[in-house]
Amino acid sequence: MAPPNLNPNPVPNSNPNPVPNSNPNPVPNSNPTPVPNSNPNPVPNSNPTPGQTLTSRALNRATLARQYLLDRTTTPVREAVAHLAGLQAQEPQEPFIGLWSRLRAFTPDQLDRALTDRHVVRTHLMRRTVHLVTDDDALAWRARHDNMLRQRVLATYRRELDGIDLDELAAAGRAVMADRRPRTMAELVQAVQDRWPDPPRRALGELLVAALIPMAQLPPRGLWQQKAGVRNLPLTTWLERDTTPTTPTAPTTPTIPTTPVTVPPEAEDPAGQQLVRRYLAAYGPAATADIRAWSGLAGLPAAVKAMRNELITFRDERGRTLLDLPDAPRPSPDTPAPVRFLPAFDNAILGYQDRSRIIDDPHLGLSVAGQRAVLVDGRVAATWTTHDHQLRVTPLRPFSSPEREAITEEANALAVFLDQDITRVEITTAPQ
Repeated sequence: MAPPNLNPNPVPNSNPNPVPNSNPNPVPNSNPTPVPNSNPNPVPNSNPTPGQTLTSRALNRATLARQYLLDRTTTPVREAVAHLAGLQAQEPQEPFIGLWSRLRAFTPDQLDRALTDRHVVRTHLMRRTVHLVTDDDALAWRARHDNMLRQRVLATYRRELDGIDLDELAAAGRAVMADRRPRTMAELVQAVQDRWPDPPRRALGELLVAALIPMAQLPPRGLWQQKAGVRNLPLTTWLERDTTPTTPTAPTTPTIPTTPVTVPPEAEDPAGQQLVRRYLAAYGPAATADIRAWSGLAGLPAAVKAMRNELITFRDERGRTLLDLPDAPRPSPDTPAPVRFLPAFDNAILGYQDRSRIIDDPHLGLSVAGQRAVLVDGRVAATWTTHDHQLRVTPLRPFSSPEREAITEEANALAVFLDQDITRVEITTAPQ
């Protein structure tokens, strides 16, 4: 049988035929997702001394460099998604904007191909939000997030789901999905609801697709300028791999577990160590509270403790201890930062508990409300929207003439990329 048609411009597939396994003997990838060591166009390090206090501006420039927001990179899409440790993707079109602001000569078909070729995948992961991550990372990280995913769904629907045997429900859901047929959440709930008629369908569905069964959200969901509902398939079915990738420090895990993995306090937590390394490469220097805010995982102290000899530390202006990788970029605070337009829910803002390095306290609510942000001199200085063939920038502070010119130039380039027949860029009046 031929594999499913995943043309970037498909008609949404309502065909009940199962997704075939095009490779009956898949060879597991024994290597983790390759992560570029550094930007191909690196910014020179300022080489602060370990233990030194780093200013908010120094932390800002480190974040921008590692997020590819200081200088666009030529890194390919899959490797860029890996380096960034995923992109928040609850709004399906937003990752395209996030990558456009980070990658040179990025075009939407590059991400479309990565999705349809199954090199990147949409799945519930960090913070129980939908993220765009590489195929390897989805398999390698999912088990480490299982407890958190279950706990967050149960905390949201504690009363509605009280008394449900989670293992029994998970087994029933997996049995339904064993026919390899993509299903909506409603279809999956309908298939099991005879046995669990009392819980609200929404609560039962979220428990199944966001927590109990590691799922991929299939294209055309998430393709450029496509409006498609969510169709789910188990990750291991979609990726045609039953074995998680390994790292030099992590033993092979035979399968994604059907029950959550509990990490004992005394364990060195190799999967957690990998998450910490990858987080610091994309977001550091950062405190353990920042790592927890990004991942949603509370049980990483053992991983951090096991890694202490390979990390260096700094302090921020609040006196918090910051962890970092020794060779990660830490540019001079005086490094110029270009204007950048960020999508809604960008992890460059949301990936910290203390977001003061990139956004002022009075504006914190904008990021969690899904407002798209404009970075000027590295900080959130405006929001932006598109409507009626217009790209509108709403300042949060007054702009100088050079800043307005730079914003307009970047906005015009973004308007071309968005391909929405935008004919006008407007910068509204700044607050006084």
